[in-house]
Amino acid sequence: MNSQTVINIEKLNKAFGENHVLRDFSMSLKQGENLAILGKSGSGKSVLIKCIIRLLALDDGRITVLDNDISEMSPDELDKLRARVGFLFQSNALYDSMTVRENLEFPLRRHWKQEQREHGAEEAIIEALTDVGLEHTIDMMPAELSGGMRKRIALARTLILKPEIILYDEPTTGLDPVTAREISNLIVSVQRKYNASSVIISHDMHCISITSNRVIMLIDGTCYATNTFDNLRKSNDVRIKDFFE
Repeated sequence: MNSQTVINIEKLNKAFGENHVLRDFSMSLKQGENLAILGKSGSGKSVLIKCIIRLLALDDGRITVLDNDISEMSPDELDKLRARVGFLFQSNALYDSMTVRENLEFPLRRHWKQEQREHGAEEAIIEALTDVGLEHTIDMMPAELSGGMRKRIALARTLILKPEIILYDEPTTGLDPVTAREISNLIVSVQRKYNASSVIISHDMHCISITSNRVIMLIDGTCYATNTFDNLRKSNDVRIKDFFE
């Protein structure tokens, strides 16, 4: 892992009325790093990653993604940037009326030229499904898949554009412990294969212990502490210890 910064956040503030969700929040993500954001429900984890790709506007502060100040980007520029940033939604966001193949084709239709699609789409789809171990599901419908399989297909669709950064929104929520571990191990495999930089927001301690190179504790809207999972687990700080007990 080198020292290049791919996401930098400086004093981000975000409020909804009187509810100040993020307060002077600062962080950076390095190339090839899996950074986990650990916080309680309602602490602002999902708000944070939506701000990173400007699905939510910032109230104050600055976010740069791949050397682009997102607040200064036009809609077209932002669209091109988002193609370089994969987003694995908590809900998976698969289209129920489309086959697995058609779900994976969808981002290609939006971001690839017709000639690219004609010559490379099938290969890209097979590679993405192979990455998640589900080549045999290519002509199945989402309703035919288990919850863990749907999560893998959603990850395959995220991977198909070979993003430089991946944002994981609660990737193991709603999954049984065995499947959650499989998804966590898959996140590590993706990091190793693509040298992708990832932000993983979760309250699943097992997921964070497996996937993270570094953890940020999001408490009271701030970056309360940052360290490795093991070092944070040894902390004597009561507010940090609460998460590990």
